[in-house]
Amino acid sequence: MNLVQRVENWGDTHHPQWLDIVRIALGVFLCFKGVDFLNNMGAMLNLVTHRMAFGSFTSMLMSNYIAFAHLLGGILLILGVLTRFACLIQIPILLGAIFFVNLSPDMYRPLSELALSIGVLLLLICFLVVGNGNGKWSLLKFQH
Repeated sequence: MNLVQRVENWGDTHHPQWLDIVRIALGVFLCFKGVDFLNNMGAMLNLVTHRMAFGSFTSMLMSNYIAFAHLLGGILLILGVLTRFACLIQIPILLGAIFFVNLSPDMYRPLSELALSIGVLLLLICFLVVGNGNGKWSLLKFQH
């Protein structure tokens, strides 16, 4: 049994029920952020263009990826389907948010989102390991 299979097995056997509520709340939050990014696509495109040295096409592609990955990942987390995949598509976005957006010279402004980004990243890593575990509020639970 390789490392990935052992991690999946451990996550499936050690899954407390309250973690489903946290997973659903994280999914709702990510969906909200995805809709917020879609509504403010111009501002996000401007931020991506100025923080990273990409061309306009790459910046637009990255902005759309961020918005739709948040929407898709949030929906998958809410439903409890493909939880590890949903976390994998979110983790690079959160790492970019922490290092390129939140660690800026004005990071000490009031109500900085650095703590929020780190908290969401830690939850995503947690659900990457634990998975959905066929919890009480998982779509997979209703299929059995």
